Amino acid sequence: MSNEVVFCTSCRHEMPLTQYYLDPKNEAAKKFYGRVDAVHVSALLYFNKRGIVQELIHNLKYKGHEEIGSVLGSWQAEELKELQLEIPFDAVIPVPLHKRKLRERGYNQVSTFGKIIASELNIPFSEKILIRKVYSKTQSKKNLIGRTENIENIFDTVFTETDHHKHYLLVDDVLTTGATLEACSRALLKIPGAKISIVCMAMAH
Repeated sequence: MSNEVVFCTSCRHEMPLTQYYLDPKNEAAKKFYGRVDAVHVSALLYFNKRGIVQELIHNLKYKGHEEIGSVLGSWQAEELKELQLEIPFDAVIPVPLHKRKLRERGYNQVSTFGKIIASELNIPFSEKILIRKVYSKTQSKKNLIGRTENIENIFDTVFTETDHHKHYLLVDDVLTTGATLEACSRALLKIPGAKISIVCMAMAH
């Protein structure tokens, strides 16, 4: 399916792009100050309730429209190619689903997004290093305290010496409190010499 089928050209110009990649001190990055020592943090789009971005991500996440992830991945890769010259990434890693959730949904909505980014940056994409140990219900239905308390020990890493001293680009769909991404980052930083950057399709605004 072509990008034009998913988004008409005029629609793309109306999408609420954040341009965060141009500002190291953007609002997405500020969410992680004092929480995660990230090299770079950005989000492609603004996410508003009942807005077009919410509809797109809902269709990607629950309706099987993985082509949306492909298009957003291509847009995100355009921005990241500029950063790649300054802060090269070594691999792309998606926020993982638990095996049970993966069976229920049939796919990880972040994977296509991450695969396209990895392909266009010409770096590996890995779903084996970061794992989700605990099955949990949808985070969006919990309050901030509940999310933070329950998420700390959900993720872990499986790595070898070849994974040491690499810069990992962690990707997710929507950045809200940052609790999930913080927990994922802490798990990845168990790898000796690892560095982390974070990129999301959208940020709640």
